[in-house]
Amino acid sequence: MIKSWMIIGAITFIVMIGSFFITPRDIKWFASLTRPRWLVFEPLIPIIWTVIFICGAASANIVWQKNPGSLITWLLMGLYLLLEIITVTYIPIMLRFRSLKRGEIIGSVGAILGVVLTICVLPISPLAAALLVPYLLWSPIGAYTTDELIKLNPQDA
Repeated sequence: MIKSWMIIGAITFIVMIGSFFITPRDIKWFASLTRPRWLVFEPLIPIIWTVIFICGAASANIVWQKNPGSLITWLLMGLYLLLEIITVTYIPIMLRFRSLKRGEIIGSVGAILGVVLTICVLPISPLAAALLVPYLLWSPIGAYTTDELIKLNPQDA
């Protein structure tokens, strides 16, 4: 029998990996942008996001286990999926339009949705809500970094 964590994990993995296939070929543009001197952790960003997605999948699985198949649980699963899709579209949208501002908007929408999801999940499982904290902590860092990129590269805002 297929376990819920397997399905949730597979969906998380497919959406996360799928973003690599929809990334436009405008990576050269992004690579040419001036970066803040303090952005020394950039090579770690894929690892950081992988950990955040694993935490999100674990959170979703906990919520599913509390009340599997209920309407509320399905709606929350939809919110988890929407949050992941919004998160992985940051780079493709920013690259496709060569617009840091569009990336900042997508990131801000994700941050707001992350807060909403955490608030919705908290009464169901404090542990599931706690597993969303890495997303809540990292999102402002990403937004701040994008804002700094905009300041350093106003022609690409």
